[in-house]
Amino acid sequence: MKTFHLTLAAALLSSTAALAEAPFPIPDTMQDVCYNATVAIPCADTGDAFSGQDAQVTGPATNYTDNNDGTVTDTVTGLMWAQTPDLNGDGEILASDKLSYEAALAGAKTFDLAGYDDWRLPTIKEMYSLMDFRGTDPSGFEGDDLSALIPFINRDYFDFAYGDMAAGERLIDSQMASSTLYVSGTNATKDATLFGVNFADGRIKGYGLELHGQDKTFFVMYVRGDTGYGVNDFTDNNDGTVTDAATGLMWSQTDSGAAMDWQAALAFAEDANANTYLGFDDWRLPNVKELQVLVDYTRSPDTTDSPAIDPVFMTTEITNEAGQADYPFVWSSTTHANWTENVGGYGAYVSFGRATGYFGNVWTDVHGAGAQRSDPKTGDAADYPQGNGPQGDAVRAENFVRLVRDAN
Repeated sequence: MKTFHLTLAAALLSSTAALAEAPFPIPDTMQDVCYNATVAIPCADTGDAFSGQDAQVTGPATNYTDNNDGTVTDTVTGLMWAQTPDLNGDGEILASDKLSYEAALAGAKTFDLAGYDDWRLPTIKEMYSLMDFRGTDPSGFEGDDLSALIPFINRDYFDFAYGDMAAGERLIDSQMASSTLYVSGTNATKDATLFGVNFADGRIKGYGLELHGQDKTFFVMYVRGDTGYGVNDFTDNNDGTVTDAATGLMWSQTDSGAAMDWQAALAFAEDANANTYLGFDDWRLPNVKELQVLVDYTRSPDTTDSPAIDPVFMTTEITNEAGQADYPFVWSSTTHANWTENVGGYGAYVSFGRATGYFGNVWTDVHGAGAQRSDPKTGDAADYPQGNGPQGDAVRAENFVRLVRDAN
């Protein structure tokens, strides 16, 4: 155990040094509990099953300042946020506060908070920087006391509300608008699609801009500050690695080349270290926020005939559920906790290909390349012939791996 903790301490020191030099460091997920394939467990030592997961590797902790004027500053990213999506200022966060995408864009131009007039609708990467994986997906929750629920955003600094059920919404209808449209143009219902962050259930999905013939509306939290957060600055090191100067991270240029379950994904990183893969022995499975920053939202299988990642990376081609040439879901080290008995049964992944689902009796791209969803950590995809959930999200249970380390 001593060896593990010394190694981890060294890794944390190098992580802090490398990320401190990066212009756009990634705030930690803040996940502080370890899990096996079903439940919470004591964190494992190196070499043991389920070692190397999110809670064991600490990035720059989220650090917010309440400016006491309706704004919150994120000192890690340097961004300033409107503290609440209560846009009409009535003290409640309800469906009436939501805006369509066009109204949200227009509203930023006239939004005047704390004396600033340079507010904007955040990009999907800016919005996702606020995600806090101490939250719990309300799937499996039964009861009326919503105070027991834990959203995926820090409520000590930001106001939050679940869906306005009195207005006919679902509990999880807390989608937050970004300015990032899906480059392929349409989703399963053939609508123009916006990527939104849902702090209720801890996901990024593509949402059609129309719902039942009307404009779909979203909660909105405007942001201000320097632009460029999440804009990668890649260097091909010509040794099988790629460094992102924007985040201070180094990535394996190729993915695992094969799918595996979540436990095997963690072990894949440990095996890489044991074999000094590409000359380094401090690789890890990335947490989900690190992984999401890799997404290139200007690319998609339908528009660029490529995965949603910079072409400096090599990505294995797969055949998806619809029989199309496509690109994989990629595991993170982050557990997507839920309210069922198997609280730790799902792992978060990012889709660099189509985020497929069985919708309208066909397999289609329901949430877009660049979505962040979750999969069972173990199981058989054949047990989910029509996917899972309202949009029939594809369940694969075995996904690909791309390794990361701190560049220093």
